[in-house]
Amino acid sequence: MITLYNYINGTLVSARSGESISNVSPRDGKVFSLIPDSDHHDVEVAVEAAQAAFPTWKKTSAEDRCKILTRIADLIAVHQEKLVHAESLDNGKPLSVSSHVDIPRAESNMRFFASGAQHFASESHVMENGTVNYTYRKPIGVVGCISPWNLPLYLFTWKIAPALAAGNCVVAKPSEITPYTAFLFSEICIEAGLPAGVLNIVHGTGPKVGEAMVNHPAIKAISFTGGTATGKRIASILAPQFKKMSLELGGKNATIVFEDVDLEKTASAVSRAAFANQGQICLCGSRIFVQRGIYEAFKRMLVEKVSKMKVMDPMLPESKFGALVSEAHLEKVLSYITTAKEEGGTVLCGGQSPEMPEELRGGFYLLPTLIEGLSPSCRTNQEEIFGPVATLIPFDTEEEVIQYANGTVYGLAASLWTKDVSRAHRVAHQLETGICWINTWLNRDLRTPFGGVKQSGLGREGGWEAFRFFTEPQNICIDPSH
Repeated sequence: MITLYNYINGTLVSARSGESISNVSPRDGKVFSLIPDSDHHDVEVAVEAAQAAFPTWKKTSAEDRCKILTRIADLIAVHQEKLVHAESLDNGKPLSVSSHVDIPRAESNMRFFASGAQHFASESHVMENGTVNYTYRKPIGVVGCISPWNLPLYLFTWKIAPALAAGNCVVAKPSEITPYTAFLFSEICIEAGLPAGVLNIVHGTGPKVGEAMVNHPAIKAISFTGGTATGKRIASILAPQFKKMSLELGGKNATIVFEDVDLEKTASAVSRAAFANQGQICLCGSRIFVQRGIYEAFKRMLVEKVSKMKVMDPMLPESKFGALVSEAHLEKVLSYITTAKEEGGTVLCGGQSPEMPEELRGGFYLLPTLIEGLSPSCRTNQEEIFGPVATLIPFDTEEEVIQYANGTVYGLAASLWTKDVSRAHRVAHQLETGICWINTWLNRDLRTPFGGVKQSGLGREGGWEAFRFFTEPQNICIDPSH
């Protein structure tokens, strides 16, 4: 049994209550670690440590902050094998995904924002009378970062790296469902020599830890990634306090396939976009709209590809499709498949849990599922399922598919597939999304703004957007004639 600890004021400590939470591996449904069941008392101590560290950290030069964060990135690389194993054990994703996506991206996040600390420039404006205005950007102070369970270390570092690079001190909460790599990251921070109190990691549940962070008067901003319902709750608390917030929330993303595409290449790309990480990525394309002229041919090809996706033990090197993150989440996704059938949908493939080897039968597995015959306005096509379930819907015209794609409360991402460049631009500009990929998917540049519209979120992350969020601009006006 592995015991995880909070990371507060530079040391690893248990929850002040002495209580713990059992952490279950999705692979076999067995408890493999215990995490601190922290509460507002632990958050208070973490905030005090961050407040004490802030005066020194904000004065630390950008070059020195860069060196420390780069050391952390170096150590992620050194400990990659251990982190990969921990991520797959904790989350249920295949080792191949952890080793090629999650852990390398966590390292890249640290390096990218470490470097950005030295290149983030202030603006200046000279007036006709010689008066100079310049923008002085200063760190906010103590900020809170709350990250989700689907890409644990990947999204954890995506938040804390720019916050630290900009000179803030951080109180961070990883998901209690997937806490293991955040704990290992604590050990890396100690090894790297990150000053005590600059980063504090408090484990526990949303109601006990997250709520305490959001309500704490000394935490000046919150960056949150997670469900839309929780985002609404956070916004309702932060807005009356006039605190900064960045909310990256749910999605119900459209994949639009026009009839001029290469069927084979596009079917391969669309299947990946729908089912990567067991469909547990906020950017997955779960509503697949196919132009009617190629609908039947594309459907046959897509069903063939998805049917060949083999659900396997995530800890095997050859595994490409692992377990869902928890029993509760598996039950939720299965309930949506039942709903889809009740709404008149036809399951083309999948739709049930596979037969697994005896030692894995306690795990949380589901076959990748394609469903057709549903209205674009039904629950299955309107609500975020966040699992390996996608629907196929035919369309005739651009105008029709744009209406379908925009016809949800979400607006995170979309992908469209066509050889017609004019059409690609024309349609992309009319989609109500924060991100649109054309003939590609999940092709991410860390310099670009990331986020959604409507109920998919508020604000943007990534690149200079992240540095702007984690700093406060002050205009300084100088009249040189005096």
